[in-house]
Amino acid sequence: MNKPESQLQVHLPSTTKQKGDAAEDRALHHLKAQGLKLLQRNYRTPGRGGGEIDLIMRDNDGTLVFIEVRNRANTKHGGAIASVTLVKQRRIVFAAQHYLLKLRHMPPCRFDVVAVEGDAMQWFKAAFDA
Repeated sequence: MNKPESQLQVHLPSTTKQKGDAAEDRALHHLKAQGLKLLQRNYRTPGRGGGEIDLIMRDNDGTLVFIEVRNRANTKHGGAIASVTLVKQRRIVFAAQHYLLKLRHMPPCRFDVVAVEGDAMQWFKAAFDA
C-alpha cells in the first residue's frame, strides 16, 4: 500500500553529526569535480587528545591537501570559517604530521577549509599554514 505524497516524509539530517557528514559529502563531491582525488576520509591520530582531518586529497599538481570541512546553519558568530580556531588548526597540523610519517617522500602540502553555511559553500585554499 503506497502512501499519498502528502504523507511521505523526507529524512533530512537531524543530529549535528549527520549534518556534518552531509556537509562533508557535499564538499567531497565538489572537490572531486574540481579534479582532486580522495586519499583518506576522517583520518584520526591514535590516542586521546589527538587530531582529526576530514578529507585528505591530492590536487592535480601533486600537492597533498588536508581539508577541514566546517558546517554552520548561519553566519552568526563569524560563520563556518571563523570556527577554525588556532587550537583547531594545531590539531589538524598535528594529525597531518602524523599522517606524513607514513610516507617515503614529503610532497608539497597545504591546508584548506571548506565552509558550508546553509546552501552556500566556499572553498578556502591554503586557509592556514603549519
